[in-house]
Amino acid sequence: MIRTVRSPLPILALVAVLGASACSTGVGSNPTTPAAEPSAVASDTSSQRPLGPPEATPLAQPPAEPASDGTTATISTELGDIVIQLYTDSAPVATENFINLAEARYYDGVVFHRVIPGFVVQGGDPGGTGAGGPGYTIQDDPVVGDYVRGSLAMARPAGAGGQPVPDSQGSQFFIILDDLTERLPKEGLYTIFGEVTEGMDVVDAMAAANIGPGDRPTE
Repeated sequence: MIRTVRSPLPILALVAVLGASACSTGVGSNPTTPAAEPSAVASDTSSQRPLGPPEATPLAQPPAEPASDGTTATISTELGDIVIQLYTDSAPVATENFINLAEARYYDGVVFHRVIPGFVVQGGDPGGTGAGGPGYTIQDDPVVGDYVRGSLAMARPAGAGGQPVPDSQGSQFFIILDDLTERLPKEGLYTIFGEVTEGMDVVDAMAAANIGPGDRPTE
């Protein structure tokens, strides 16, 4: 039986998985102990960063495997929380951009506007149409890793021939529902900048929604 959920599915906030020295908002770095349930809307805005392209630059020589410094983020939705391990070391531009936007509360209330069962759930457009973004684009990181279930990747608009436009990433991202290694070759496509470590059942619940035109979830 297919579950029907109220959609589109809003992201209420991206908040920290708290560690020993992490603050109460933003994205936590190097968590050492399990955190208490994060609040949907954090109150401390002192660490917010201005919106704009990140200062990080792509790696000259990407590592063989995805790498992280331990930074995590939690996506809180109406269906539950999704905990993400960010690949800060192997995808520095994408992760810095994601952290900047999260700490500026850019994602608060933004929906997952595109759901394709067996493929991806996609969000990050404040207009909820799939055409919006933060008003700037960022450089592509080298693609490290494979497009496996639970991977977090940056979305990019298609150009001539249906191929993604280089250096066109902004705020939109997607979570992969199944192994897409053979369907999404790595050369010049979508930067993988994290993976789901908890809450894949929440992502699956999104994929179980009734889907309407344009791959949009419906009531």
